[in-house]
Amino acid sequence: VQLQASGGGLVLVGGSLRLSCAGSGRTFSSYAGGWFRQAPGKEREFVAGISWPDGVRSYVDSVKGRFTISRDNAKDTVYLQMNSLKPEDTAVYYCAVRRNGVLSRNSGAYDYWGQGTLVTVSS
Repeated sequence: VQLQASGGGLVLVGGSLRLSCAGSGRTFSSYAGGWFRQAPGKEREFVAGISWPDGVRSYVDSVKGRFTISRDNAKDTVYLQMNSLKPEDTAVYYCAVRRNGVLSRNSGAYDYWGQGTLVTVSS
């Protein structure tokens, strides 16, 4: 499975972005999906995840109510809709998928990773 993350960019405080994570090579429609981020000088942290098949979602507290993770199995794509962006959301965002479909906040649990897309929130 190869993952391609896209959708990052420069946005003003309060703005929105939608990140996409498209898979190729084989379908990952039965995999759990996750988004992580890494800000300069900080460790990679879990942002959001979605399980399969029940679609249970989980978010880090700092993004609850602002970010929404979703998936389109027909397109082998996982999305992260980010609204009301803040400067502290600035980071490189990575998508990942896990073969067993179980949602995890642990980056080590994921089997495949995308290359990362930079999100910069400016005031």
